[in-house]
Amino acid sequence: MSYQVLARKWRPKNFQELQGQEHVSRALVNAIETERLHHAYLFTGTRGVGKTTIARILAKCLNCESNGLTATPCGECASCVEIDEGRFVDLIEVDAASRTKVDDTRELLDNVQYRPTRGRYKVYLIDEVHMLSNSSFNALLKTLEEPPEHVIFLLATTDPQKLPVTVLSRCLQFHLKHMDEQIISKHLEFILSQESIEFEAMALNHIAQSAEGSMRDALSLLDQAIAFGQGSVKEDDIRQMLGTIDHQFIERLLEALATKDTQLALSAIKDMSNFPVDYADALKELLNRLHQVAIFQATGVTLDQQAQYLADFAEKISAADLQLYYQLGLHARRDLAWAATPKQGLEMALLRMLAFNIDNSSSNSLKKKA
Repeated sequence: MSYQVLARKWRPKNFQELQGQEHVSRALVNAIETERLHHAYLFTGTRGVGKTTIARILAKCLNCESNGLTATPCGECASCVEIDEGRFVDLIEVDAASRTKVDDTRELLDNVQYRPTRGRYKVYLIDEVHMLSNSSFNALLKTLEEPPEHVIFLLATTDPQKLPVTVLSRCLQFHLKHMDEQIISKHLEFILSQESIEFEAMALNHIAQSAEGSMRDALSLLDQAIAFGQGSVKEDDIRQMLGTIDHQFIERLLEALATKDTQLALSAIKDMSNFPVDYADALKELLNRLHQVAIFQATGVTLDQQAQYLADFAEKISAADLQLYYQLGLHARRDLAWAATPKQGLEMALLRMLAFNIDNSSSNSLKKKA
């Protein structure tokens, strides 16, 4: 099978290609250019934001044969190619989730003292390092604090709270951010253009939103979308694939809240049932739109250029009502799992929003007295 998934094919090969983590790449580039290298780096962040990718790029920077110690590895020499392919002898990648025992750690550290076979540095990349046992961490501590000058440790984890303070204090820590939806969407657009695949911009926005800050998740969804759409990425296909809700239904729900029309709210939810909609996602999307309306009301900034109706609802719904609807929606989302059915939970959430009214009479009477 010759096909290579997009997440692997388009993995960044250098710091220039890295998306959304400029605060990390800038610090590492400056450290390399000034030759102020630390012996241990810790990369933290949620899944799919670039922890292992940055570690491999750093390994290439340290061992590039053509450019030497550089922030811009050539990507063509034997060392760079072997690191990209995962077979460089002096890059020792360890999955801590499957090697948690202290004996595994001791076996790993037995070879630390020996100089690299081919490269300039021997690089130990330990992924999901928080999975190591306490005994393994104790075995690692001394070496981590004072490794030989030819050794650099690169640690990656999604849960840094589980790491002992003694380990954290021995590492330079970099926290990788959630990817912004705009950054993900633009990167997907670039990839599809390079792959000569037809797409619709709104479809990419839906994928970026569903990825929840993970570039790898976005690329996996994009692979699925291309297969689902038979070689193209269309908005209607993405909605069907993801079960996302159409703008028209959210607009009708907002109109029901603005006009306090119970019948309109229940009618909109009934019409939703004719489509493959996840009612939990529908409630989440409603909360998202309420937030955007509140932001527009407070600042005049439109967070979603595709939703032009936000300005209208900013005038129709009072700020106090927006806060009430949002708070009730949050409680409803938390309790949705306990509802008899998700549809019933969404219906009761809307009915609860419409059942409560904020009484401004007491505040008005206080203003008159003043």
